[in-house]
Amino acid sequence: MSAPADNTPRPVTVLGLGPMGQALARAFLAAGHPTTVWNRTASRGDSLVARGALRAATPADAVSASDLVVVCVLDYAAALSVLDAAGDAAKGRTVVNLTADTPARAREAAAWAQAHGVTYLDGAIMTPTSTIGTPHAVYLYSGPEDAYRAHRPTLDALAGTPSYLGADPARAASHDVALLDLWWTSVSGLVHSIALARSQGVSARDLAPFAKNIGNLLTSVIDEFAEEADAGEHPGTESDLVSAAAGLAHIVHASEEAGLDASVARAAHAVAERAIAEGRGHESTLGMLRTIAAGEARPTPAAH
Repeated sequence: MSAPADNTPRPVTVLGLGPMGQALARAFLAAGHPTTVWNRTASRGDSLVARGALRAATPADAVSASDLVVVCVLDYAAALSVLDAAGDAAKGRTVVNLTADTPARAREAAAWAQAHGVTYLDGAIMTPTSTIGTPHAVYLYSGPEDAYRAHRPTLDALAGTPSYLGADPARAASHDVALLDLWWTSVSGLVHSIALARSQGVSARDLAPFAKNIGNLLTSVIDEFAEEADAGEHPGTESDLVSAAAGLAHIVHASEEAGLDASVARAAHAVAERAIAEGRGHESTLGMLRTIAAGEARPTPAAH
């Protein structure tokens, strides 16, 4: 039996051809979708045109070519600038914005779309460029569920694991910034730990096996931290915030004695000290949650 006509790969447009935009376009092409591409620097589309993509001369031409328009540029200001340049051609289309930015700007983009007759899905790509089109890619989407379901067959060309997070257009961006916070804080901690080890004559290669154990330990406590955070109860039965602050103070001292920049560890220590001063020293590290949520800048206390 022949496949229904609905299974025919549908046209898609990709606006923005940085490394990630190019990877998205390649995945659509590989899955057989007629793919139109546009970028301010047209030559970035050369390799995609060689693979069969159609290069549009203007944003309006690009948007007119497909009912589904995928945007992947530097930030939401750039995304809306390109979509504005498309003018009335965007009306009636579905835009999937895979650009990274803040939840507030995701809501602004959704409001812009509503005002211009555009169906808007916000999205986030949570894995590197090399994963696009493979089972290792991870995507988050939020916005109108009917639009997501309607275009899911085309979006599935990107492969990997997609998750629909709900109708709030800022939901994907909210996950994105929180997860990027975890990633970049962790990566900067890793880089700093390597610098601290090397200052004491320990090579990064010698440190690596033990660093992996710390990474595994972090993974093992995520579910526990999530449950306690949502429950609002985080007793420091095994290790309290006073102990954590002492450990952070040691890192600050060792870093500064070695002539290293200790600003990140000092900032974390400052938050811990404020939480202790607010009476939460007996709680676990999650005792810093309310202090962080208060968001009030205060003088940084000296490390003990």
